[in-house]
Amino acid sequence: MTTGGYDPNQYPQGGQPGGYGQDPYAQQGGQPGYGQQQPGYGQPQQPYGQQPPSYGQPQQPAYGQQQPYGQQQPFSQDAYKPQDAYGQQQAYPASGYDQGFGGVQPADLGIRVGARVIDSLIVSVPLYIVLLIALSGNAVQLLGGVLISVALYGYFIAMEVTQGTTLGKKILGLRVVAPGGAAQLTPEQSAKRNLFEIVGLIPCVGGLISLGLAIYIMVTISQDPNKQGWHDKFAGGTQVVKG
Repeated sequence: MTTGGYDPNQYPQGGQPGGYGQDPYAQQGGQPGYGQQQPGYGQPQQPYGQQPPSYGQPQQPAYGQQQPYGQQQPFSQDAYKPQDAYGQQQAYPASGYDQGFGGVQPADLGIRVGARVIDSLIVSVPLYIVLLIALSGNAVQLLGGVLISVALYGYFIAMEVTQGTTLGKKILGLRVVAPGGAAQLTPEQSAKRNLFEIVGLIPCVGGLISLGLAIYIMVTISQDPNKQGWHDKFAGGTQVVKG
C-alpha cells in the first residue's frame, strides 16, 4: 500500500474506477449492464409514443385493418325495414296476394277443375251404370245426358247448401264461401253458380252452350285476382277457398 501514488489493489481493472462485478459498459452510452435483462426473443417492442393495452381491454385494430373473423357485427334485417314518420320501424308489407274472405287463400283454377271432375265422376258413373241395367241402349242414349245433367245440378246445390262443399272439393281440401264470407250458400246462390250444368238440357245446342260456358268460367277464374269465375260473380260473389 502506497500513499499519494498509484495503488494497483485499488484499481484492479487497469487503472479504471469501479470494483469487481461492476459492468464495464455502464459508462458507455446506454449499453446494458451486467444482470439487466434484454427483451425476450420474438417479443416486439412497443413503438414510440404508444402505450401498451390495459389488461382485459380489447385492442382496437389499426387503421385499414378489418376485424378478425367471427368478431364482426351480426347482420340485422331491422336496418332495412321501412320507417314511419317518427322513425319507428315497421313490419315488412304483405306479399300482396289477395287472401279472399276471412284471410283464407283462394283456390287456383287447376285444383278447382280437379274437384269438378271428381264430383262429375262420383255422380255420373253410378247413374250411367244404373241406366244401362234399367234401360235399353237407345233409351240410355236419349235420356242419359238429360238425367246426368239434372243429377249433377241437384247434387251441387244440395251439397253446397247443406255442407258448404262437395265430395270432390272436400277430398282436395276446398270449400265454397258465400258472398260476404258466410259459411254456407243459400239455394238461390248455389243454383245461380251451377246454372251452366243444366244448360245442357237445351235441345240440339245445349251441349255446345254448356261447353262454351265452362271454358269462359275457366278463363275468368284464371284472370281474376280473387279467383272468382263468372258463375261466382253471377251468384253474388261466391268464392272457392282452401281449408
